[in-house]
Amino acid sequence: MGRLRHVFIIAILVAISTVGLRWLFSIILALPRASSAEAGPIDALFNGHYWMIAFLFSLIMVMMLYAVFVFRRQDGDETDGPHVHGNTKLEIGWTIVPTVVVLGFGVWGAVALNDITSPKPNEMTVNVTGKQWVWSFAYPEQGDFASSELVLPVDRTIVLKMTAEDVLHSFWVPEFRVKQDLVPGKETTLRITPTEAGEFALRCAEICGLNHTQMVATVRVLDTAGFQAWVDEKNAAPAFAEMTPEERGAFWYSAEGFGCVACHSLDGAPGVGPTWQGLYNRQEQPTDGSTVTVDDAYIINSILDPNSQITAGFNPNLMPQNYGDQFAAREQEIQAAEGVDIDITADLIAFIKTLE
Repeated sequence: MGRLRHVFIIAILVAISTVGLRWLFSIILALPRASSAEAGPIDALFNGHYWMIAFLFSLIMVMMLYAVFVFRRQDGDETDGPHVHGNTKLEIGWTIVPTVVVLGFGVWGAVALNDITSPKPNEMTVNVTGKQWVWSFAYPEQGDFASSELVLPVDRTIVLKMTAEDVLHSFWVPEFRVKQDLVPGKETTLRITPTEAGEFALRCAEICGLNHTQMVATVRVLDTAGFQAWVDEKNAAPAFAEMTPEERGAFWYSAEGFGCVACHSLDGAPGVGPTWQGLYNRQEQPTDGSTVTVDDAYIINSILDPNSQITAGFNPNLMPQNYGDQFAAREQEIQAAEGVDIDITADLIAFIKTLE
């Protein structure tokens, strides 16, 4: 009877401790609001792990503390404790039960992963490009336009086809729960089904260089009508042939263009590269100690051969070395699509001249 009394008390204390710890976890380990269908099975897995952690911690600590206070040696008792040589049933039990639990969590996780990654009806594709230190999104099914923000329709599964231009990046919106790396030279995929309209923040979850913490983008989830209105607005944007060189230069500067915004500010603030505010005709000092005037020739050389004249105070090997090839490829695409010859470098210079 006495032994059963101890077991009963320990069981009650373990139950109370488990519930208390789970409540504490809900406060100190609170997750952001779930805003995607994929968050459901992931949150369920989190919840199962939290309950298991709370139970195992309580089981160990309650039994240890209970033994310390209830079965402590009395004053004056110098006798030896009973010699226990083992308990075969107990040893078999604490081997089999944890094994079954771990396997159960593994199967649960595999089922959840399959549910999250399997194709869904009526999926929409968005191409995601990550590079130091900007995101760019293309919509091949809506007119093949690009955007610096990720805009999605609510309650529709989106297939993100992702690649990185330079180093590893990682797509992560905490409210969506899912996360996927972007790997140079390889296309990775991620499925998201937003369930709540609103605005969220996309972060890079892989340390990717100096401006890693600033590699963020806005994610907007709209209702069906709002998303279609946004698509119509993007498709109604003027063609490159209808834009002035200054307007095209501003586009190339943005994340939708070539991502110059990642390194060069327009307001005088320091960045990975020199600010473009007041850049044209400014006197700069390269690392060799000379003084140069920022004119057309200097800008062209800085774009096509960026390591040749590094401005003092800035680091080499951060700016891509192949912008000449990238510009040429884009110019050929525009010529084929619109029948107009443009010069991206000249567009950027025209834009820089407006930044006094």
